[in-house]
Amino acid sequence: MTYYSGFVAAVPTAEKDAYVAHCRDAWRILSRHGALRQVECWGADVPHGKKTDFHRATQAGPDETLTFSWVEWPDKATCDAAWQQMMDDPDMAAMTMPFDGKRVFFGGFDPIFQFGTSQPGRYVQGFVLAVPAERKQAYADMAASAEQMFRDHGASFMIETWGNDVPHGQLTDFYRATQAKDGEVPVLSWIEWPDRSTCDKAARRMQDDMAGQEMPEMPFDGTRMFWAGFQPVFDERSL
Repeated sequence: MTYYSGFVAAVPTAEKDAYVAHCRDAWRILSRHGALRQVECWGADVPHGKKTDFHRATQAGPDETLTFSWVEWPDKATCDAAWQQMMDDPDMAAMTMPFDGKRVFFGGFDPIFQFGTSQPGRYVQGFVLAVPAERKQAYADMAASAEQMFRDHGASFMIETWGNDVPHGQLTDFYRATQAKDGEVPVLSWIEWPDRSTCDKAARRMQDDMAGQEMPEMPFDGTRMFWAGFQPVFDERSL
């Protein structure tokens, strides 16, 4: 079963080119250890939230840009073996990071719902949230019920992934990012759109459609969910 490593980071805006070069170097190593795909996205529309957001999650400074990325693996076993092997890979040891690695947070995730086909170059909306473990099926059902709405508004792909191996970090992690409570599981998801204009137009239309309507009950605390728009800057399928 396909498995994902998900990452969120803050990168000095002036180091964008160095970051893309770093991603290219990383892919040569990841692919050698069994990764199927690597996608790196650069923040294009990253709002500040009332409770949670990408800025707070990474302790980002005003001169930094948020990134959202994932690595696709054929299964968790391949992923686990690869990260273990890469600890002893001299090419990995020789790499330098053009960002503060102590503020990167990451985890391993299982897909629980998706529609469409992911394609290179699409505008990406990334979401981070925490869902009570016992509400997993309710959350997957909610995502499925929204499929047609997103399709009608132009989305070409959507995936919801459930935290499987999400570590606690010293400075940042998915739990701090979402103010997760005991028994809650980090969730990482993203939606792909043809371009930012389509995404922004869809957001306005969906907001208008819901105006005056009572919000349906959600199987998680929506006030602690955060999201942003990202433009892909590296995708091995584009090479």
